[in-house]
Amino acid sequence: MDLVTETTPTHRRDDTRHCAWCGRRLPTTGRVGRPRRYCAQPCRQRAYERRAAVHRGGLPDDAVILSHDELADLQDRLFQLRCAAEDILTALTDGATHGELHTLATNMVTTATDLERLR
Repeated sequence: MDLVTETTPTHRRDDTRHCAWCGRRLPTTGRVGRPRRYCAQPCRQRAYERRAAVHRGGLPDDAVILSHDELADLQDRLFQLRCAAEDILTALTDGATHGELHTLATNMVTTATDLERLR
């Protein structure tokens, strides 16, 4: 008697692609060729304009330019991640249950996932 087991594909981090400009999720298509980097032409244009401005300004090609608001948002999300990690450490010290630790760890993963989005 043969047993057939159904397996679900494991999702790797790079299975989901995002627009290199705005961060929106790119549609997954079975297209052949070079993968898309941008969700739409306006994002492609803004990325080109930023690259041209970086080049004109004499900055290195791999320079990252953030506005004041983008930097403040990134700092806020880093603070949230640190707080989530501290919550787990405090819960461990206080003898939290497995369920409580699971909830806190899930919250920390969600916070870290949000942090990956730069824009």
